Amino acid sequence: MFKRMLSAFGVGGPSVDTVLDSPHAAPGQVVTGQVRIQGGSADAEIGQVVLSLVTRVEVEHGDHEYGGVSEFTRVVVQQGVRVGAGQLVSIPFQLPIPWETPLTAVGGAPLPRMTVGVRTELVIAGAPDKGDLDPVLIHPLPSQDRVLEAFGQLGFSFRSADVEAGRLHGVPQELGFYQEIEFFPPAQFAGRIQQVELTFVANPHELYVILEADKRGGMFSGGGDAFGHFRLSHQEAQAADWATSINGWLAQVAERGGAMYGYGQQGHHGGHHRGGPGMGTVVAAGAAGVVGGMVMGEMIDDAFEDFGDFGGE
Repeated sequence: MFKRMLSAFGVGGPSVDTVLDSPHAAPGQVVTGQVRIQGGSADAEIGQVVLSLVTRVEVEHGDHEYGGVSEFTRVVVQQGVRVGAGQLVSIPFQLPIPWETPLTAVGGAPLPRMTVGVRTELVIAGAPDKGDLDPVLIHPLPSQDRVLEAFGQLGFSFRSADVEAGRLHGVPQELGFYQEIEFFPPAQFAGRIQQVELTFVANPHELYVILEADKRGGMFSGGGDAFGHFRLSHQEAQAADWATSINGWLAQVAERGGAMYGYGQQGHHGGHHRGGPGMGTVVAAGAAGVVGGMVMGEMIDDAFEDFGDFGGE
């Protein structure tokens, strides 16, 4: 996408351009494409061509929160690449998308502030030359889509999304971070619940759905957080009646407070409950509110410009 001169070779050196076959993917899939290296005015030797996936992660430290770029998968595509003067070398690649990769698009609309990118790195004479980022839109799995649709049907409204460093209690995680998608609750729970956070942790066989409700404290009841925990196979998750399950959990939280509430494989299953806007519509509307008149494509570009501010891992 971005043709970039390799600074290690100085003026007249080779340039690199990574081209993705498609900028769209889902967790568990593979991104394919080519790294194209255009030779400069002299022959060049490149030790390694490395591709990685990166995202922006929020880290809490005491009372402060700061953001940084986290690399969460890394593949050496080729070693010992000789590029002749003026020669074009194309190196095909396959880059697996981990199952826990944060979602960056829902219902075709980009999620505000969510970015995942393919970073190209060339190791020249032992020193890494970090290249530009090519954005990838990570779409939900069908099982995740069913949960998001239920949020739309129930009348939740999208608030924000971010990726937090850390691990969730009782959930097997491969990556050292998790995504939180925050929603304002449906109207009937306003005043009792401030917001609900949704987290997915997927693996090849199962989907964990973790819900956290921020409960408002009243005159006779305490506030605090309540958690819901659902674990189903992807097939079960696609067939489940999520609207009923989530609504039941929320009602229980609003009445009783911070009890843990969860389903195993015997979660509420039922017919396909549809009606009301899908989650893509809800998120798109929320995103429109956040960015005003900004074009969605520009939003992605701006988000990736932000990466330039964070050099560290």
